Amino acid sequence: MQLIDIQKLTGTLELLSGLHIGSGNTEMHIGGTDNPVIKHPLTQEPYIPGSSVKGKMRSLLEWDLGVVGATQGNPLGFRHLRDLPEATRPAAKNLLRLFGGAPEGAGQNLELVTEIGPTRLAFWDCALEPAWIREMNDRNLLLTETKSENMIDRIRGVAEHPRNTERVPAGARFSFNLTLRVHAGDSALLPMVWRGLKLLELTGLGGSGSRGYGKLRFSQLALDGADVLGHVDAVRFGAAA
Repeated sequence: MQLIDIQKLTGTLELLSGLHIGSGNTEMHIGGTDNPVIKHPLTQEPYIPGSSVKGKMRSLLEWDLGVVGATQGNPLGFRHLRDLPEATRPAAKNLLRLFGGAPEGAGQNLELVTEIGPTRLAFWDCALEPAWIREMNDRNLLLTETKSENMIDRIRGVAEHPRNTERVPAGARFSFNLTLRVHAGDSALLPMVWRGLKLLELTGLGGSGSRGYGKLRFSQLALDGADVLGHVDAVRFGAAA
């Protein structure tokens, strides 16, 4: 299996609503927020981990393919392919080509591992665009916001259990990029990438999506410098990937 090209997809990821991707800090600080967002340790600027984009996009595509029941909620792996309907296997194999297969069971499926080969997609951390940071600094605005939330007692009509959640505000712009390794003999993999990006736009990223967090859109998407945003916008649902 020969590597013949590495394509680079670049663009802008713009927030349409506040985004919360937690830092994992569960320690309470007096005067601080209960749920801080993840930040760069040196600049203290919020960013979107590439693992968050990859994990959400993969999960959405697995739901889209209808394989989540067969995997019992685990990430799709080589050992699951033989349990899938024949019609689903080609798309499932492409998903494994793009995102990689779960290590469990790989040793018992060496023929499939050899057929599918190495992971094609690499997701990079999304940093805030310098121009957006300058806009915030020029207006003396912070790079994050704190949103207060609570629960309402339905009978007494009073607020309980207040908590503060840190978010990157709507309007923030991040630099988005990933790379796609192209191997000889690969079938068309880009349509699944476009579908995954559209699913991200429709469902959002990060925590509390059902409460309006994490709505986003992609703009200025280019593959090796050529505009490809139209491919994402043209994705329609109701048909198989």
